[in-house]
Formats: sequence, C-alpha cells, structure tokens
Amino acid sequence: MRGAGSRRAGWLAVGLLAACAAVVAAVLPARAQTKEVVVLTSFPKELFEAYKQAFERAQPGLRVVVKQQQTNAAVTYLRETRARPEADIFWVSAVDAFQLLKGEGLLEKIALPRELLARIPPRIGSFPLHDPEGFYWGFAVSGYGLMWNTRYLALHRLPAPREWTDLADPRYHGHLIISAPSRSGTTHLTIEVILQAYGWEKGWALLTQMGGHMGAITERSFGVPEAVISGQYGIGVVIDFFGLSAIASGHPVDFAYPSLTSVVPASVAVVKGGPNPDNARAFVQYLLGDEGQARLFAPEIGRLPVVPALYARAPKGYPNPFTMQLGGVAFDDKLSSSRRNVVNALFDQVITFRHAELKAAWGAIHAAEAQLARARTAGRDVAPAAGQLTEARRLASAVPMDGKRASDKETNAAFKGKAEVKSRLETEWDTYAKVSYAKARDLAERAPGRIK
Repeated sequence: MRGAGSRRAGWLAVGLLAACAAVVAAVLPARAQTKEVVVLTSFPKELFEAYKQAFERAQPGLRVVVKQQQTNAAVTYLRETRARPEADIFWVSAVDAFQLLKGEGLLEKIALPRELLARIPPRIGSFPLHDPEGFYWGFAVSGYGLMWNTRYLALHRLPAPREWTDLADPRYHGHLIISAPSRSGTTHLTIEVILQAYGWEKGWALLTQMGGHMGAITERSFGVPEAVISGQYGIGVVIDFFGLSAIASGHPVDFAYPSLTSVVPASVAVVKGGPNPDNARAFVQYLLGDEGQARLFAPEIGRLPVVPALYARAPKGYPNPFTMQLGGVAFDDKLSSSRRNVVNALFDQVITFRHAELKAAWGAIHAAEAQLARARTAGRDVAPAAGQLTEARRLASAVPMDGKRASDKETNAAFKGKAEVKSRLETEWDTYAKVSYAKARDLAERAPGRIK
C-alpha cells in the first residue's frame, strides 16, 4: 500500500510540476516589464543623450537604454528580432522607414492624450505630421539642404550654394561631400526629394553630376557636418539640424534650404511586442510634451518642434517652418518607401562604388569645356568637339534603369528576397557605370583635338 501511495504522490508531484510549467510557459511570452525603455535610434549622441538624461530625471528609477544604428540597419534589426523584440522605441528621421515597418506589422498602434495632440496641427504644408492610424508620431520637423563652411568658401573664392542645381557648377568639383543613402536614412530622403523635384531622368542626371563633384562620400551622415565644420570640405548635403546646431554652437558655417526641398516630420514609434510598452508610451508622450519639445531648441540639437506655439520661446532668428515658405516638393513618402532599396542600390552602383571613375569623367569634361570656351572666344570652329562633349555628358549622366521599372513591384521584391536577381541587377549596373564613365572620360580628353 505504501508503494501505491508513493506512486500516487509521485504522479501528483509530476502533475503539479506540469501545471507549473504550463503556467510559466503561458507567462513567458508576455515578459514582465522592467524599469527600462530600450530606444533604437539613428540620431547623434548629442540628441539622444540629452533626452536620455531628461527623461530619466522626469521618470525616477527608469533607465533609458540606447541602441544607436543607422536607419537601414535598424529596420533590418527590427525585422530579424520580430519574433521576440528587444527594442521598445524606433526613433529616426526617415519617414519612409516608418511606412515600411508599419506595412510589415512591426509597429504598435497607440493612442495619445487629446490634450497633447490638440497643440499640434495635423500637417506641415501638405504632409501629415502623424500617421493617421496612430502607428508613428512626428516629434520634430526636418528639412533637407546645404551646409557650408564660410571660411572655406572665402579661401577658395566660391559662392555660397542655394539650390541643388548649383552643385552642378564646375567650380564646386572636389569641394562637396555627402553620405551614401544606403548608409543614411536622411540622405536617402534627400536623394528622393531631388528625384521627386526634378523627375527620374533629370534627377539622376543632377545626382550623377553632383556625385562627380564630390570630394568624398561618407558611410555615416555625421561625417558630412564634421568634415564641413573642420574645413576638410566646403559644402555638405545635410538634414537641417546638422547646420542649425553648428551655427548655434558658433562654428563658421551657414545653411540654406533649396527652393525645391521637402519639410517632413522626424518620427517616433512603439515597437510591436517590445518588452516595456508602458515605458515606451511614456517616452513618446515626453517627446511631444512641452519639456521634450522645447529641448529641441538646445544648441547641440537644433531641431524644429511640431508645436507652433513654442516658437515664441525659440532663439532669435530660429527658423519657424509653420510661418516660413519652406518646401516646394510635395513629398510622396509611399513612393519613396516602395522603391527605397532600388534607389539606394542604384546610387551605390553608379555613384558610391564608382566615385573615382565618375569624378575623373566629370573632371575631364569640365577641363575640355574650358578649352572649348577659349577656342570659341578666339573664333575657332568647336562644333565637332562640342558634339563629342555632349555625348560624354550623356554617358556620365544616364543611369541603367528607368523610373517605371524602379517603381515596379517585382523589381522591388527582388531586393527584399531574391538574392540572385538583386545580384544580377547590381552587376549589370556596375558594369554599365564602369564602361560609361570610361567612355565619357575618353571622349572628353580627346575632344579638344577636334577643335579646328
């Protein structure tokens, strides 16, 4: 009997253990919220450190853990960890990145207090400041433009640029700097602004000429303002806060918004299934509250709040996007999002990875054009040489894909999963660029020999 009783006790113990295990298994996926909020951001340290310290003061006992990644890498990280997310907040400038993540079901829909949102207009120009469905929220307004070192331009006797098209001026050859859009979400948006402003064909013609004038193409967007501030290069293509914060900090720089640019929100979102959803919502509310918004005016941050009333407290001369005539481009974030990977890969193959050849081709074109101008002034016949230079310009300006195919769903799908198709296209583009730039340089170098 004792043996039977022992067996029953053993079975009971096994049953209790199984029940406990079931309870634990049911609880584990939910994960108990910690005293942390994990923020995934592409923003510079000056910005996220200021908000980390301020939010921790506002929420005693709560710790902000920052994971800094450039936007494209952050999107990949969220995709790879979607089964068990490790981040609570996604916080970047590139609005099309939020469109991508929303479409893939990686963001949490949240509702914010009405009184918080009542102070924020629904749009900046024609662009929504928040996702209408509540999946991401604009916390600052951003514009894209040109930053230059005033001392550098004076030393090299260069005029200050005001428009994207100014960067096609031969005088700027070797004096410009930009970051690669595949490595920077804000640069990707700048490239899209130019493509949407001028159209696919003319936009790429401008981009390839700008690319040929670049002294360098950096891997991180931060490298551009650093190079301009230090005087390593004269002019950088940047998001506005790099220029505004540098000016406020007393550096010898200036900044301008081209007439054809776009003003769009930099946003924040809660990651779906993140470990600390309550803390994440509190962080979003802090960013949109008066304290979080006013902090954007700090010299080391230099951002534009989304609350119009706060500009009464802004430093003297601070730009107010709600009263200034900024924009000129009705930015289509859905178009930008749909072709994001194709545009980035195309830029890399025809500009970033072939930068030396592209720069040499445009250098040769400009040198030949200068010789033709002198010959023309002297009354010589330059028609045959001019025709040859026209072909050189065409070869140095064209890209191996039209806008219709770049927006094609099948083409874009290949850059998300079909590695063999992506590899084939990139190889074709690289070959096209290499051959075209070599021909362009050769034609340009031989053109002066046809002057009669």
